[in-house]
Amino acid sequence: MPRSQRRRTALTHPEPEDFDVLDILHAMSDPTRMTIVQTLRSTPERACGTFPVDVAPSTLSHHFRVLRDSGVIRQREEGTRRWTTLREEELDRRFPGLLDAIVTAYETSTAAGTP
Repeated sequence: MPRSQRRRTALTHPEPEDFDVLDILHAMSDPTRMTIVQTLRSTPERACGTFPVDVAPSTLSHHFRVLRDSGVIRQREEGTRRWTTLREEELDRRFPGLLDAIVTAYETSTAAGTP
């Protein structure tokens, strides 16, 4: 079946009250996923193929799914593109300061050369 005729799997997103801190920590434990999060902090919404990562499309899809399933990102489809946003406000309401703490710790460790 041609790609244009394939149906995409419906996107699901957890509600903020269902966010689990361990799922969020796991989702943000990967350098590629942290690059996605850092990119979204500076650019509120991006199309899925426009992130500065060097991984295969299938691998990138996996990273998006992990982030989406944990509640870190929200994705929406518009035509043939999938747009991604960081759920920063929802995360901060559920776990105040967690996102900032994780990003700061990651940036500090990568600046010191220990990812």
